[in-house]
Amino acid sequence: MVLCAGLGTRLRPLTERWPKPAMPFLGQPLLRYHLAVLKAAGVTAVGINTHHLPDTMEAVARAECARAGLPLHVVHEPVIQGTGGGIRGLRDFLSDGDFIVFNGDILYPVDLRPVVAVHQASGALATMVLQPMPVGETYAAVELDAEGRVRRIAGHGPGGEGLSPWHFTGVHVMSPRVFDFMSPQGEEDINRGVYVRAMEAGQTVRGVRVDGYWSDLGTPSRYLATVQDVLAGRVRLEWLGADSPLAGTARGAAGTWAHEEARVGGAVEGPVYLGRGASVAPGATVGPGVSLEPGAQVASGARLARAAVFEDTEVSSGESLSEVLAWGAHRIAAPLKGR
Repeated sequence: MVLCAGLGTRLRPLTERWPKPAMPFLGQPLLRYHLAVLKAAGVTAVGINTHHLPDTMEAVARAECARAGLPLHVVHEPVIQGTGGGIRGLRDFLSDGDFIVFNGDILYPVDLRPVVAVHQASGALATMVLQPMPVGETYAAVELDAEGRVRRIAGHGPGGEGLSPWHFTGVHVMSPRVFDFMSPQGEEDINRGVYVRAMEAGQTVRGVRVDGYWSDLGTPSRYLATVQDVLAGRVRLEWLGADSPLAGTARGAAGTWAHEEARVGGAVEGPVYLGRGASVAPGATVGPGVSLEPGAQVASGARLARAAVFEDTEVSSGESLSEVLAWGAHRIAAPLKGR
């Protein structure tokens, strides 16, 4: 299951057009990256929940799942149900065996097969995929004991001695037994509610560390920082092969990814991404660290560095954009701390 119902308030006005998992990211919906990872892990069918812009979310999911050859199950939430309630809504679909739940607004291209194997061998109710806490961030901690069992989440749970704090990636593997600890209806959180009740009832929730690139794209700055990381080669996508969202894109000198229908007349300094139909007019300067989504146009005299320009957006002559997301008439500040 990919969680797709969130409101995306921190990314407005972009999320007035796209739900977060449907947002364009280097020429593809973010969901395409999730499906590539899930398919590589052995997933054979996908479920999503919708709430915010449900028609857009469902249309993108249907197109992407058809492309990936994965059957899709959709449940709409007229009233948003939270992470626990969202999973509960797909109970009929998910109840025939262990399943993966994946947050829809992250980039985390890692091999999940070892996690699935560990989960199934352990007999745990659920296995949370963890990483060391990112430096300078304030995410709520998942605390493990020496045996790798989760004992506290965001300060909730039975606790214990000698616990170590970890960062939750937004990915977990669950047994259908998890449904026994869910409320019959209403909004609830899988981590702070369902798992805590399960742990207090003596069930085992495990934590497994999986190193690899991870980013939460939930703010303009984090979105743009993730673009920078992919363009700079700090994110491994090639192992996904033909399912990589960048597969089939020609890579030129200095880390320039360009669709064959992109048109370049101005100066381009890599790394940059130029989507289908994107154009850079003579006299424009683009790069480094710029993503031009399909149909984006940069007029003569414009200058861009460390910026993302969304589909069919025109950057006018004389504009100088840096650390900005540009969509239509909007210019959204996206400061890149420490970069």
